[in-house]
Amino acid sequence: MKLVTQVKLVPDAVQASVLERTLRAVNDAANWVSWVAFEHGVPREYELRRHTYLRLKADGLGAQAAQHVIKKVRDAYTTLQANMRAGNYGKPGSKRRRKVEAKPVTFRPEAAQPYDDRCLSWQYDAQTVSVWTTAGRLKNVPFVCSPDALTMLREYRKGESDLVERDGVFYLVATCEVPEAERYEPDGFIGVDLGIANIATASTGYQAAGRGLNRYRKRQLTLRQKLQKKRTKSAKRRLKARARREARHVKNTNHIIAKTIVTEAERTSAGISLEELKGIRQRVRLRKPQRVALHSWAFAQLGDFIVYKAKRAGVPLVLIDPAYTSQTCAQCGHVDRRNRVDQGLFICRGCGVVAHADRNASHNIATRGESVWNAGRESRVPATP
Repeated sequence: MKLVTQVKLVPDAVQASVLERTLRAVNDAANWVSWVAFEHGVPREYELRRHTYLRLKADGLGAQAAQHVIKKVRDAYTTLQANMRAGNYGKPGSKRRRKVEAKPVTFRPEAAQPYDDRCLSWQYDAQTVSVWTTAGRLKNVPFVCSPDALTMLREYRKGESDLVERDGVFYLVATCEVPEAERYEPDGFIGVDLGIANIATASTGYQAAGRGLNRYRKRQLTLRQKLQKKRTKSAKRRLKARARREARHVKNTNHIIAKTIVTEAERTSAGISLEELKGIRQRVRLRKPQRVALHSWAFAQLGDFIVYKAKRAGVPLVLIDPAYTSQTCAQCGHVDRRNRVDQGLFICRGCGVVAHADRNASHNIATRGESVWNAGRESRVPATP
């Protein structure tokens, strides 16, 4: 299982200047390679290397750095083509799609640059790195991180690391290959219902209310609207900073919720049943005031956090189809659209049971999860002689 660990570099003034010049040089080179790729119809990586490698070497990039620049450009076009096929830039012939297709991919001056073990070495005891730059090898650059992150780097770091600059601060984002724990046989399943009013509701009784987070998002939306009206450079800079702050706040909230759910499942030797919500934004049609709430809902991130934390803990996890889980009675199984009276109230038209709507849905999700798990288990019936 691949995870990433981020560390903060603490270079002195000279080292920071060298790192800044290096990032700008490699991204300028990436923009030139992107233009060449665009002019030649985006050739395959090997052919693109024939057109650009010698020039990059002549401009002062090292052999590995030049290779990484070319690969970064080709990967960017691969991502662009995938987004085109998925329709993320509109239908063929649309104004937005024509605009994207009419120009090459560009890279920001501080965009991330990948490094492999030939260009970057780690000294964990001293908490320093030695990194390639356009001015030569830069040694003894200090970094800081949490003790847990340092342990993960020391034990599991493998593959490339990305050097990135954000607001004048340099970070290294390292890839770690963490082994998955052996899964145990679950004693029942915990159903997790994801929502907006309640971010997550578990069949065990745990409920992560979304009131505080929704208020925070609404306040940030109001502040963004005020800043957008100013249309100044400082306003745009503040907008970017606020967007990053909001993303960090939401991410931290999702981490806490995911850890709580996985810890409870591990403690009770239960599995986790989770809704498969991919594509919900394309399937659901909402009024305009509701679209902001739906599109700012980080359900995919929360689901990913639960999945990877469950894998690390060895907790069995299944994804189920969420259709009709909010309309089905967990007691008698009666399905009726009118069962869901409002956002928080469920009254069964069949047996008359009254329950919290999200908690009722979580019990249905738990039941479906157990059915999916049992259906996928290896048969223990003796083979026919």
